[in-house]
Amino acid sequence: MSVSAIGRGAVALAWVLAGAFLLPKARRLDSVLRVAARVDGSESAIVDDQLARRFESPFAHSVVLVASGVPSPNEPAGERVLRALVDSLQRTRGVTRVLSYLDGREPLFAGDGGEGTFMVVGLDDRQPPDVLLDSLRAMTSGYNATLRGEYSRAALRWTGEAALNVDLRRLSAAEATRAEWRALPVTLVLLYVAFGALVAALLPIGGALLAIGIALGMAALAAQLLSLSILLQNVATMIGLGLGIDYSLLVLQRFREEMRRGDDPPRAARDALRHAGPTILLSGTAVAIGFGALALVPVNELRSVAVGGLLVTGVSMLLATTLLPGVLALLGRRVDAGRVALVRWPTDGAWRWWADVVTRHPGRVLLAAGVPVFALAWQALRLQTNLPAGHWLPRGLESAEALKDLERMRRSAAVQTLRLTLELPANIMAVDDSGWGATAQVARALVADASVARVRSLPGLLAPLSGTLPRDVLLSELPDAVRRSFVSHDGHLAMLEVIPREGMTAAELASLVRRVRGMTPDNARLLVGGLPALNVDYEEAVAGRRQLTRVVALIVVATLVVLAVGFRSLLVPLKAIILNLLAVAAAFGAVTLVFQDGIGAALLGLDGPLGYVFPAVPVLVFCVVFGLSMDYEVFLVARVREARLTGLDERAAIADGLTHTARLITSAAAIMVIVFGAFMLGDFLLMKMLGFALAVAVLIDATVMRLAVSPALLALAGRWNWWPGDRREPSTRLLLAATRGATQMAEPTGDR
Repeated sequence: MSVSAIGRGAVALAWVLAGAFLLPKARRLDSVLRVAARVDGSESAIVDDQLARRFESPFAHSVVLVASGVPSPNEPAGERVLRALVDSLQRTRGVTRVLSYLDGREPLFAGDGGEGTFMVVGLDDRQPPDVLLDSLRAMTSGYNATLRGEYSRAALRWTGEAALNVDLRRLSAAEATRAEWRALPVTLVLLYVAFGALVAALLPIGGALLAIGIALGMAALAAQLLSLSILLQNVATMIGLGLGIDYSLLVLQRFREEMRRGDDPPRAARDALRHAGPTILLSGTAVAIGFGALALVPVNELRSVAVGGLLVTGVSMLLATTLLPGVLALLGRRVDAGRVALVRWPTDGAWRWWADVVTRHPGRVLLAAGVPVFALAWQALRLQTNLPAGHWLPRGLESAEALKDLERMRRSAAVQTLRLTLELPANIMAVDDSGWGATAQVARALVADASVARVRSLPGLLAPLSGTLPRDVLLSELPDAVRRSFVSHDGHLAMLEVIPREGMTAAELASLVRRVRGMTPDNARLLVGGLPALNVDYEEAVAGRRQLTRVVALIVVATLVVLAVGFRSLLVPLKAIILNLLAVAAAFGAVTLVFQDGIGAALLGLDGPLGYVFPAVPVLVFCVVFGLSMDYEVFLVARVREARLTGLDERAAIADGLTHTARLITSAAAIMVIVFGAFMLGDFLLMKMLGFALAVAVLIDATVMRLAVSPALLALAGRWNWWPGDRREPSTRLLLAATRGATQMAEPTGDR
């Protein structure tokens, strides 16, 4: 056995061991991911921490049970139903306490239409919420069947943050799997058409699936230390399919070229890596820069995407530069096994004709291709970020249907409750005269706001009895669970709940949050948390002008430096960055027209215009697309440089580079569009929006930008493309040195 074969065997064994260890962990990833968003260091996050650490409320972790189609609890029949439900829940293992209409007979818990109610059910945080929720749903399912014998429209549904987390996490895992199975058959057909051989078509798909599995397994390990979002699973699957296939295509195409020139399989694999390795390194670095910039945004969702993107990019690069060359060396000419005469991708002759048109008439091509893209990009100026209007949670989820039940009862504002903490000085207690007065003063100011329907505070709860009994007596008679919910265990922190007016829009809720945050109580610190406050903090973190400018600047500067070093040129990276910015802007323009304005929205399963775009979409799309789009620029320019090294003049080198990469770029882009399109068919509106934006960006970038605008600009610039390097013969030594380690790992020198 040759030294080369031993080296390839060692590499293969390392990947087998990695797969055996990590792939089983990837299957359990959805159980350790989170749905709840969090903005690190924000006011809403501080309130969450205060409520978790300084209060001892039995409702620190809770779900909401919505009972629709039953009599109102203020009627005898409704009270009987409610009492039976509460008694059953109180006996259920894992339930700490139940808060309902029976506790104080608050009108908030009675449906406005004369029927229906809801209750807050505290959960024991020592047990997994998904296990507890499954147990609770099993209990209410049986009870619901009994209720329907008396009330035909009765329905018991669970919602709240914990229930939504469980439902969305499970749906996310199912959506990612369905998207894979939607994309893979079409991808296989496209690769079969491109290569004309079954084995050659299967190799990139196998590599991409292995990269996704290993990356998700690594993410499962990371989730033991970090709070990672379910977005990681979807985005890593999406990007892994695209990048894994892209990098494999690059190596595989080059290997087949070397074999056609008469090389033996080991040498062809080594030469393929020698040419493709630097391109993969440079391309992967550009992609990694985009994902790395996401880590700067103080939102756990986007940092999770950054982790998933970096992992799947790194694994895809390693697989393409270590395992794949060894597999190709082993397969040799059998890589073309399974040939069938199919409709083929446009031949090199067709691309040669197009390359001749572009290089002979660069100005005309630039005008014809650039104007439509500029027109679409102009629409991006109207893009508005906020939570979309209407019901955008996935259809069919029990927790989402329960929210609709609350809306029909005109009690949906209950889940939009603001939670305020009033931190008093060290010498003042919340139940002292000063602390009590400060809390009551804040409550009165809140009640005076027209957007506030109700304020719940300890002074407010005891106000009806305050004229008959001393406060100390009232506090002593107060249930311990109620006291622990409104006063911290150290006594220096008071909590108030603000329930907004029914039917408020996201913008109106955000305005209320900002007004409350503008209040300045004497000698106290007022902080605002709750879902509306989180939405405000989230939008400011991901869509704020300063934050977005910092992320964009980092990506642009880092990409410029990397490409300038890689290509020993200033003009080429500047051109690449400008074209990327234009492609991203065009994608934003398409999102504005379809999702915000509703043009063609029905084709994506939407009921109409949404009015807004999720705040996370612009920064997420920019960071992902900027790196992915750079792939095709690197593929093209690297081949043009290689052609110049053979002695071709500038125009001939551009034509040669375009001819040899056009099939690769169009094949890879078509696969990317199919992969992203598969996620558009799911029920997650955020993923639908993201998949659409990425598909449009890649389509525009790979067709208009890289096959028309980019080569036209290269032709216009001529030899100045390589300034300030050697404009006659640009060197590839830096790139080759950077990938020499990977080349030697895949094909040791003992075979030479």
